[in-house]
Amino acid sequence: MSYSFQSKEGTGMIHTHLEVTDVAGDIFDFCSNMTDEQDARARALIERAAAKWPLRILHVLLDAGAPLRFSRLLERVEGISQKVLTQTLRTLESDGLIIRTLYPEVPPRVEYELTPLGHDLLMQVAALWRWIVGRLDDFDARKAVKLAARI
Repeated sequence: MSYSFQSKEGTGMIHTHLEVTDVAGDIFDFCSNMTDEQDARARALIERAAAKWPLRILHVLLDAGAPLRFSRLLERVEGISQKVLTQTLRTLESDGLIIRTLYPEVPPRVEYELTPLGHDLLMQVAALWRWIVGRLDDFDARKAVKLAARI
């Protein structure tokens, strides 16, 4: 669908094109049976998981293949602050994606590891990640076309 607008008399035309992606009608059928509360919870979980650090932290824990102490996580998640790592780990734990194990030693030792739920989430996200990486050139080409159109 295309729209053309002419602002004032004698000025150029503005053309807008609506791009439509044909999505199979039944791909989101599972949503029709959700309550508003379930939908809100699901959206909140997606937002938390897709934030800047959670997937990176889960990926580091997966790569480690064993529980990691806080200090090891802090070293391996480049660019994260101690405060943000603490907050993110608490969120991941409350969502059931990681396990925090406190060892009653002096000084206390704390380790973090993926839960089966966290592992499963990463496996699902890997498909999306792979798709995006495989199409980076397409995204870059689209940006280049948009930039060229502005000039």
